[in-house]
Amino acid sequence: MKTHVKALVVGGGAVGNGIAYHLAKAGWDTMLVERDELTSGSTWHAAGLLPLFNMSYATTHIHKYSVDFYKTLEAETGLNAGFAVVGNLRMAQTDARMDEYMLYSAVAESADVYHEFLTPAQMKDRWPLLRTEDLKGALFHPQDGYINPADVTQAMAKGARQHGATIERKVQVDGYRWTGSEWIVSCTRMVEQGGRLIAGEETFEITAEHVVTATGNHAQRTARLLGVKIPAIPVEHQYIVTEPDLALVQWRRAGNPEHPVLRDADAKWYVREERGGWILGPYEKNAPARFLYDVPESFRADLFPLDLERIEAEYMAMIHRLPTSETVGLKDDFNGPICYTPDGNPLVGPVPGLRNMWIAEGFSFGITAAGGTGHYLAQLMTEGEAEIDMASLDPRRYGSWMTTEYAARKNEECYDHVFVLHHPDEEREAARPLRTAPNYDRQIALGAQMGQVNGWERPNYYGPLDAPAGFDHDGRSFRRGAWWPHAVAEATAIRETAGLIDASAFTKHLLRGPGATEFLDWFTCNKLPKVGRINLTYALTDTGTTRTEYTIVRLAENEYYLISAGAWTAYDGDYLLKSIEDFIAAGGAYVDCHDITTQWGVFALAGPNSRAILRDLVKDANPDTVLGNKRFPWLSYRDIELGMCPVRAVRVAYTGELGWELHHPIEMGRYLWDLLWSVGEKHGLKPVGARAQNWLRQEKSYRAFGNELGRDATPLEAALDRFVDLGKEFRGKQAMLDTGIRAQCVTVLIDGPADADPWGKEAIFHDGAKVGRLTSGGWSVAFGKQIGMGYVRPDLAAVGTKLTVRMLRQDWQAEVVEDSPFDPSNARIRVDG
Repeated sequence: MKTHVKALVVGGGAVGNGIAYHLAKAGWDTMLVERDELTSGSTWHAAGLLPLFNMSYATTHIHKYSVDFYKTLEAETGLNAGFAVVGNLRMAQTDARMDEYMLYSAVAESADVYHEFLTPAQMKDRWPLLRTEDLKGALFHPQDGYINPADVTQAMAKGARQHGATIERKVQVDGYRWTGSEWIVSCTRMVEQGGRLIAGEETFEITAEHVVTATGNHAQRTARLLGVKIPAIPVEHQYIVTEPDLALVQWRRAGNPEHPVLRDADAKWYVREERGGWILGPYEKNAPARFLYDVPESFRADLFPLDLERIEAEYMAMIHRLPTSETVGLKDDFNGPICYTPDGNPLVGPVPGLRNMWIAEGFSFGITAAGGTGHYLAQLMTEGEAEIDMASLDPRRYGSWMTTEYAARKNEECYDHVFVLHHPDEEREAARPLRTAPNYDRQIALGAQMGQVNGWERPNYYGPLDAPAGFDHDGRSFRRGAWWPHAVAEATAIRETAGLIDASAFTKHLLRGPGATEFLDWFTCNKLPKVGRINLTYALTDTGTTRTEYTIVRLAENEYYLISAGAWTAYDGDYLLKSIEDFIAAGGAYVDCHDITTQWGVFALAGPNSRAILRDLVKDANPDTVLGNKRFPWLSYRDIELGMCPVRAVRVAYTGELGWELHHPIEMGRYLWDLLWSVGEKHGLKPVGARAQNWLRQEKSYRAFGNELGRDATPLEAALDRFVDLGKEFRGKQAMLDTGIRAQCVTVLIDGPADADPWGKEAIFHDGAKVGRLTSGGWSVAFGKQIGMGYVRPDLAAVGTKLTVRMLRQDWQAEVVEDSPFDPSNARIRVDG
């Protein structure tokens, strides 16, 4: 048995074997260890469905890769993976569900996933056992279906071995130790005793440069061994197998094809054929989380007792949709653990705080994702980055504030929401409110309808003060929800008077020390600001793409205040700290860095009247001049006092208007909020939420991280040349230049439908050919039409280029406009007073 490898994969389910296959194929000396037999975890009892449907751009690519890859395995390995390409029919009972499918269609077109729309009559004609008269239509994927989980896992395992990987069964990992250059992994040989799997007497160590854990239900044990938090906790999932349905048997005997996998999303179930009968898989309410802290030693390839009462509604809904199943008996049942995460996306990528440690945990659709996860994670590990931006799956999207209780409750909610309408303006309610700023109750009193980012409660918009309970939930839509006119009023207020936005969720780091300036100069691509000034800059990956966007405030010669996106605190902090370690290890001077996000609140005050509001409050010997351009120019900061509150005021506004970010001690947030309102109303101040801000920043072509900015595009491709100083050396510079311009970020104005705006998921076309995709979208109050940002072929990025954007399955005219189409000279931002 080998004792030293390049990469060690821990976990022998479908995901682990998919990773081992692709690492070995990439040329890495790879070993996989499994504590039991391959597929003995959730893989063995999975239904094996391969749905291409997903609203996430990254996950769609992962699923598509898997579906295509599995079809090649038999030719490569000689093993039949058991792929039944029967298609996938996703039915809709409501117009809202059809709207959801049309929005998904936009994502699918962007990722080149083939799909069709069918009418109820077309469904009935092709599959007469279905009841269709109460349906609106369906989305059909003819190229996917279902697969035998054990067979595909064994096929990937054989392929991994053919590429040189070693697979060891009955090996349990008991500990990890980092030496500074490699991992020492402590292992125990497992033995069977009386049908149980127990630790034997043989212990040994494996040395690996890289470790990947794909431990499925055992993720909490893995988290303990690594000393980190992994919010992957299983939830019970039941499915039942019926006796043969005589009508179905006769249908097949007549030479008819197998039914596609059927999904009645509004009834919350999937159904597929199984040996003349049906498999019903419901996603019911009140399915409990299991194994919150550990998997019992006695639990092997075991199941939980079935709870038929819990799935009675879904069972009756199956009988309604397939009337011939009413008299069919039950043949078998399964109730096993399947891992979830709080947002439903798996955790794929580097472990925060650790070097060369990677995880692939929390897969609720593990069979569907196994091949694609292996492919893209192998790229991430062997090449430095994947060809798609993997940030939405990154384990560091959850911070240290996350607890086991939080993960369990959110994972239960996620299971229950598998078939719930996934509105783009969806906000889930479990485990909220949790992280709140001191002025939270003040915002609620003003009608704030809250969303959450990184656990923080943040106003999305302010609804009517007399809004009934459920106003926000009931008003969600794939078109313009009940929030839309309120967001229009808020955006208009910032353009005409003034608005106040709570931006306390911003990530904030304090960086200082003798090496701080030299480090930041290498770490970011723009010139560093002078003391008292600020700039916008980007940290790049080693492959030259955009890793993080920072607003840098220079407090002193070697002291900096770094502001980045609120959703990515742990993600940014881990990269920052590891980069500092690399800098110091290479001989750089000491740099001290602290995450101070929870110490500072932020209010963004913006609009033509924002200076007048501050002038009424500022404590200074010359209040009439302290806020003018001479003493407080654009892109500078000053320490000022507003009443009794010390404020680090930064003259910048994400909305493109005259404005300031008021960074303050977070414990004074309620006081400062009340103080601003005590003078603001006479100046037309209005509370503003995140949705209006998102529209306004698009009018200024301000890129957003996670949308226009990510690890699949360079700053030059994002058309941010003015923020890149090619006269200095910085991390990723040469790789950025070598990449060239594969696509170009543009802003477009769209003559769209009267009742809908783009969501930033839509495909862009030119002369009937797909040439790019939107990454942001919304409504422009300045231009009175839809607006979007996205990437197109470089030859189509010129101002005035005519394009079309596909929304609601129709093509709408769009035109590329100049960067910052609203106030391109920034006269409103720079205005003196």
